[in-house]
Amino acid sequence: MATAFMVGARHLFYGISMLSKYRNMGWKKFYLIYTTSDETFSVNYSMDVPENIDRGWTYFWVSFLDQMYWVAGAAIGAVFGSFITIDLDGLDFVMTAMFIVIFLGQWEKDGKRLKAVLIDHVPEFIGIFGSIAALMVFGPDRFIIPAMVIILVLLLAFRKPLEKNMNKKESAT
Repeated sequence: MATAFMVGARHLFYGISMLSKYRNMGWKKFYLIYTTSDETFSVNYSMDVPENIDRGWTYFWVSFLDQMYWVAGAAIGAVFGSFITIDLDGLDFVMTAMFIVIFLGQWEKDGKRLKAVLIDHVPEFIGIFGSIAALMVFGPDRFIIPAMVIILVLLLAFRKPLEKNMNKKESAT
């Protein structure tokens, strides 16, 4: 149960990352928060919406379509899943691979200068080093919950400077 809770708690980190993007979205903000999934977060976070297009509606339609794909996929899987008899052993790397791709996409988007790497990637460094520290202290069977707690505490501790840097970056673009 604790692992399921912590896996679901990744949405806390998605939410923190999306605070500035979803600001001033009106009623759409609640729907955007409700429909955040790994895929929606990845697309909406990395998307550069052109000036002449409404960001709120763009994020809304990405979120709506992703939610519909989830619902349709779950329904199709419920109906036809029992007919699939192939062996899926060894596919447990897929989620890890997806998170690595999301991470690398964010990293690449956030800047390439050394100063930008050090300043703009503080949340990523917190995630990496918090996870490594928890892994070293608690071992591979018990590190997930402590890692999430460490990451959450550090992100909250550095929230003001991170928001200040984020606002500075947004006003520069």
